[in-house]
Amino acid sequence: MARLTSREQVISAVRLAGAEGRQLTMEQVAGAAGIAVRTLYRLFGTRDELLSAAGFDAEPSARERVLGAGLRMIGEGGLAELSMDLLAEAAGVSRATLYRLFPGKPALFAAVIEAYSPWEAVARAIDANPNGSPDEVMPTVAGALLRALEGRTGLLLGVVAELVRGDPDTAEGMQRSLARGLPELIRYLVDQVAAGRLRQMDPVLALQFLAGPIVAHLLTRPLAEAATGHTISTEDAAVEISAAWLRAMAPVG
Repeated sequence: MARLTSREQVISAVRLAGAEGRQLTMEQVAGAAGIAVRTLYRLFGTRDELLSAAGFDAEPSARERVLGAGLRMIGEGGLAELSMDLLAEAAGVSRATLYRLFPGKPALFAAVIEAYSPWEAVARAIDANPNGSPDEVMPTVAGALLRALEGRTGLLLGVVAELVRGDPDTAEGMQRSLARGLPELIRYLVDQVAAGRLRQMDPVLALQFLAGPIVAHLLTRPLAEAATGHTISTEDAAVEISAAWLRAMAPVG
């Protein structure tokens, strides 16, 4: 099979598998396309995104509908103001089903964090190339963050605000948010600074230096596109933002 290097070509390969395409793993897709798994994750972020792009959308389950509605309601009004009855109505499930899935607000919030946190995508990006140079890894990390936040930045910032408040109902969610992704990225940055591949900087500041432009881009993109007519793809934005970060983080001297 010819080497596949673009999103469109990978999508075509999945579609050629017909109904079996839904069952393919990322490793199988990468093998069929003749590309590295990390490249596949850079292009699509998650297996769900790849399948969705290939047209294999499925009706969301009750759990998925509840989590989607929960993200919206927590992001807009906060966890304390969330009504479980209104959540059940918004998700199109019965109250009994809602409480069977999530017995209370702490369980719901923890599941929302697990489902929508961008850090899992970051962890996968680093896992795919843990010893890679910043030139290889950081564009993938930037792309993972952009795709995970795209279309729901404001809502996720509302969820982050809930975490910062430190309400007892959010304690489990806080633990989930710190369990994977963020530690891997911090550890990677520390190792790269120690190896002399990045300039000396506190790793948390280095992370904020990357995440800040990404969030700013996603928040301002709709207005900027409407005002100027200029558009940029998520992939191109990830490349440009990570390139600027890499230039600024280059070792001094």
